[in-house]
Amino acid sequence: MAERRAFAQKISRTVAAEVRKQISGQYSGSPQLLKNLNIVGNISHHTTVPLTEAVDPVDLEDYLITHPLAVDSGPLRDLIEFPPDDIEVVYSPRDCRTLVSAVPEESEMDPHVRDCIRSYTEDWAIVIRKYHKLGTGFNPNTLDKQKERQKGLPKQVFESDEAPDGNNYQDDQDDLKRRSMSIDDTPRGSWACSIFDLKNSLPDALLPNLLDRTPNEEIDRQNDDQRKSNRHKELFALHPSPDEEEPIERLSVPDVPKEHFGQRLLVKCLSLKFEIEIEPIFASLALYDVKEKKKISENFYFDLNSEQMKGLLRPHVPPAAITTLARSAIFSITYPSQDVFLVIKLEKVLQQGDIGECAEPYMIFKEADATKNKEKLEKLKSQADQFCQRLGKYRMPFAWTAIHLMNIVSSAGSLERDSTEVEISTGERKGSWSERRNSSIVGRRSLERTTSGDDACNLTSFRPATLTVTNFFKQEGDRLSDEDLYKFLADMRRPSSVLRRLRPITAQLKIDISPAPENPHYCLTPELLQVKLYPDSRVRPTREILEFPARDVYVPNTTYRNLLYIYPQSLNFANRQGSARNITVKVQFMYGEDPSNAMPSPSCTHPILAVRPLPLWCYHSIFSLLSLDFITL
Repeated sequence: MAERRAFAQKISRTVAAEVRKQISGQYSGSPQLLKNLNIVGNISHHTTVPLTEAVDPVDLEDYLITHPLAVDSGPLRDLIEFPPDDIEVVYSPRDCRTLVSAVPEESEMDPHVRDCIRSYTEDWAIVIRKYHKLGTGFNPNTLDKQKERQKGLPKQVFESDEAPDGNNYQDDQDDLKRRSMSIDDTPRGSWACSIFDLKNSLPDALLPNLLDRTPNEEIDRQNDDQRKSNRHKELFALHPSPDEEEPIERLSVPDVPKEHFGQRLLVKCLSLKFEIEIEPIFASLALYDVKEKKKISENFYFDLNSEQMKGLLRPHVPPAAITTLARSAIFSITYPSQDVFLVIKLEKVLQQGDIGECAEPYMIFKEADATKNKEKLEKLKSQADQFCQRLGKYRMPFAWTAIHLMNIVSSAGSLERDSTEVEISTGERKGSWSERRNSSIVGRRSLERTTSGDDACNLTSFRPATLTVTNFFKQEGDRLSDEDLYKFLADMRRPSSVLRRLRPITAQLKIDISPAPENPHYCLTPELLQVKLYPDSRVRPTREILEFPARDVYVPNTTYRNLLYIYPQSLNFANRQGSARNITVKVQFMYGEDPSNAMPSPSCTHPILAVRPLPLWCYHSIFSLLSLDFITL
């Protein structure tokens, strides 16, 4: 075998695996870690760090405290260090717009519920940043400020921006021709051509004091003075602001959260009168959005019956509280559009027979024929009295109508009077809805004049209007759902024969529509709490109607609201044998399965024909019970 060469004899034949095994057994830890510890700490002994033991991460705050930045004091030190007085926390008391807080007493709640409820009562913690305007997220260069700064600045004109003058351009061309004729025999680029161009060129202006000896400090001072002369005080602010779509930091200061309100509309119900008066009639208002096919407000129930008609229901109706006597309501609309309708529904006491049979006397008897039909009217009153005594707490649908809200607003806003009187007639059999409505407007103003787009739907600046609804549509027994109502409302906006087939009921309902004041007096919240500026508790109140927005509203919930709205939609007895009539639906709060566990919170007993929302509220852990009862006529 050949002998190894001299330099190869000094090479170790130990493989890498043996070296790692030897080091691992010697130190029982990470050799690189021990090496770093020996170098940094200059330690002489070996520290054993098991490879299987987890190492805690470094506490950044403690490290910054124990290792302060080694920065020399200088003029730029403030740019490196965080200002200690930048953040200030201020506590602002939370405003309550009602005389009594809606939040229940904390002693009646569980501890975890109490902690959640405090988020509605604690003061606001406002973080104020003193140097916020110096950050990159703050941009003071708005468009208006830019225009204000540019006033008085000289206009910069460059040679490339100037359009050539025709006369001067022609003179320059003639001069070039003369020059070219005088040097035709001279080759381009030669010494003679350069001398010729030099002799014909104009001399430059001499620089004064060019060869004088001037100290450097004096030159710097002169340059500084020249830069400051006619210099704008906010030179860098003249730069145009960046585009809003650019992905840069935006740190806008938010406003203090408050309760959300849309555009508010005040509706006052003045009177309701029929050709004949034989029984009490009950009315309700609600807003509907046809495009979204949604109901956008709760129902507002009001009672315009005379004292004589109210007397027929005394055995069934307890003494009315002042909160139930409201005849004016404030509706809130977050997304106003041309598709919003104010729907008015009428109900009457439940009686035997179909809806059409019950409504027939209101369509055939007239007030002028009261003497002629005295005996028939007395008989109808006697029957109505009997039904009120037996079924006074039950209701059935009777009639309805709708008002295109934005047409009323646009017509009222176009008139130059302090108030507008509009008469709406929906019961004539001739012509479409639009034709009937256009022919009945006082002042010959068309209600069909609308503006395109939702931007023109402004409910805060139109003039108050008084509406007189002269006719109602008889409620069809098989068309009680909201889907049927949306179809009728869509037909009201265009000429259609669908509404012509509906039989009208002659009546007269007067209502006032106006923008709601900012701070109305004698106002009640949807929870029936008195809003501040409520001097007298005996005055008839105004109700704030809770809005159900057509689309999501991205605002924080800052007001405690514990309301439950139940909408009985339908009850199907198709698979049940036998007759299924006169069925009532009762919704009640229960805290147990025994009938004695019923809670004294508001409940409603209503025939299945009278489908309407039911507001319920309670501050306990409860469940609702749906029960069916049968009544005999």
